[in-house]
Amino acid sequence: MSSFFINAIRQLERKSSTYNCKYKDNKHPLTYDNLYQLLIMIILAAHDSDENINAISIRFFEKYHHIVTLSKAKTSEINDFITTVENYQNKSNWLSESANMIKSDDKIPTNLSDLIKLKGIGRKSANVIIRELNKKPEGIIVDLHVIRVIPRIGLIL
Repeated sequence: MSSFFINAIRQLERKSSTYNCKYKDNKHPLTYDNLYQLLIMIILAAHDSDENINAISIRFFEKYHHIVTLSKAKTSEINDFITTVENYQNKSNWLSESANMIKSDDKIPTNLSDLIKLKGIGRKSANVIIRELNKKPEGIIVDLHVIRVIPRIGLIL
């Protein structure tokens, strides 16, 4: 591993306890009431804004209260509720496949290895869900804004 990354990791380790205390209770910007809603909204949010997902989710969850109702829907029906979402046709397929795989709300996985088996959920999304459940994520959750943010928090000058 290059010295650049080793130094960055050491700096992060020194500052992590400060940031964990400061941001520990920050709520995710997606407005959800339960694990089912969080999972669906995380799948929809990839390459889209949280604001848009919050807006469309109200109508979506009025129709699809639980994963069992979503599992019975055709992808064309799901499409009608998410047409403003980026890549909505792929995401409706992912929602349908994931719902059919899970079958009920109480079977939604809460660990990394099972979450990443779901369509539309990668390591980052899985770790966001895990973190929202107040469990320890496996790794550091980052997105495309990391390069812009890291200098602001003093990890790299």
